[in-house]
Order: sequence, then C-alpha cells, then structure tokens
Amino acid sequence: MIKWTFITVTYNNSKTLREYWTGDLPSWAEWIVVDNASADGTAEVATEIGATKVIRSSENLGFGAANNVGLREASGEYIAFTNPDVTVDFDSVDAIARSIDARGGIVSPQLINPDGSLQPNGRGLPTLASKVRNRLSDKFKMPGYQIFAQPGEEIEVDWFIGAVVAGRRSTFVELSGWDEKFFLYYEDSDIGLRAWRAGFSVRLVGQSRWIHGWARETTEFKLDPWKREFASMAKFYGRYPLLLGPVSLARVFFPRAKKNSRRLPWNRKTSGSLQTRHNEAS
Repeated sequence: MIKWTFITVTYNNSKTLREYWTGDLPSWAEWIVVDNASADGTAEVATEIGATKVIRSSENLGFGAANNVGLREASGEYIAFTNPDVTVDFDSVDAIARSIDARGGIVSPQLINPDGSLQPNGRGLPTLASKVRNRLSDKFKMPGYQIFAQPGEEIEVDWFIGAVVAGRRSTFVELSGWDEKFFLYYEDSDIGLRAWRAGFSVRLVGQSRWIHGWARETTEFKLDPWKREFASMAKFYGRYPLLLGPVSLARVFFPRAKKNSRRLPWNRKTSGSLQTRHNEAS
C-alpha cells in the first residue's frame, strides 16, 4: 500500500538528481517525476535512479502546473512536493506524518545545507519590504523573517520555501493545488497564504531534517530568471496588495495574527508510528 507520494518537477536536472536523490524507495512510497521538456537526459536519469513514474511534458509547463500534473497522478495518502536538489530522509518521514495527523495543514522539514548548517526555509509574512531586504546583507534583513526549527520543535510560519511542501493529498486537493498563474517564483508564498486563509496551519517540523542544495538562479544576473521573478512578483502583489505596506499593517488583515516564531510543543505520543502502520498495511 502506497502511503507517501514524492513529486519532483525537473528541468535539465540530470546532474542534480544523481547528486541528491536516492533510488532506494521504501515499499510504502512512490516517486513521480514530472519533467518539463529537459534536453539533458533528466527523464532517463530519473528512471535509472528509481523513479516510479516519469511524466514527460512536451513543453516547459512551469513549476506549479507541473506539480499539479504529479498531484493528479499520485496515489499516496500523504504528498511531498520535493525539489531535485533535496535528499529525502526516509527515516524521518514518521515525524512529518505525526505532525500532519495531529494538526493537519501543510508542513516542511527543517532544511539543512550539505555541510549540516541550518537553512532558513521558514518565513514570516512576505511583504515586499521583507522580500527585498532578505536579498541584501544580514544587517538589512527583517527581524523574524527567516525562521528555523530546532529538534523537538514545531514552528508556525506564514510560508516556507517550496523545496519541500508536504501534507495530505486531500489538503492539496482542497487548496486546488498550486496556482498555475505563477510559472516560477512566489508560488510557495502564495500556497502558504492560501493555506492559512483556508483554515490550515503552515509549520516547520524540526524533528525532520533534509538536505537541500538550494541552487537559486537569481543569485546572479541571468536575464530570463529575473524576468520570471519580476513577472511573478507583479502577480503576487497584485493579488495581495496589502503586503506592499509594512508588516504591522499587513498582519491585521491576514489570518495568522501571532508572532512568526511561535513554538509548539513536540508531542512524541501523537499518532502511531508511520512505519508501524506501513508494516500493518503490507
């Protein structure tokens, strides 16, 4: 019985898949790769290293639309949208499932760099000022915008970067999946805010730590990625114009009116072990 579906969208990621992904899928999981018309043999590599299903698109659909293709094909009770430069820690999937079983919503493990240092994949309210200042040096960053979860902590955030986004399949269906109007960038901010507005929480699970390579194209100047970023930025703030103002004002109009770094007790007794449930089901 398939309990978890991992969905990965690829575009010319053959080297990245070989570096970060493992083909040793547990019997309770499936891995669906949606390839956006890669020209470097990514689809073949995905098959070689263990993808359960590779869906080859004849064109680049964009990140959100390709994720939705994978979601429609998924058979797992739980879904994890996972980037090509992420190494899934299957041993810590239990912790993510316990969090989902206890409180629903969408969650992410605490991501770490390949050297083991923490990545700030949790984020506060995505006002324009917060987004811009986050690209500058540390002294300009907005306090409380970058959020981490330590082992034993669950932390509510406004959104988290889209490298890993997990939840029940039924939750993503209720959210109508990813917004396909965002070809690339800002779709992760959007799904976090939509989840809160729909009554779901958005959390980091510090008990799970997955490696993320974090190769962002707009860390240097390349015209096409920046054009896509600005196009998505315009759509995002056109949809959420209150985020053009200060955090203190925007917070009044968004459903999560608590401090961004609220820490929640980790309940180790919540729900049974996912591995135990898999064994019982098989």
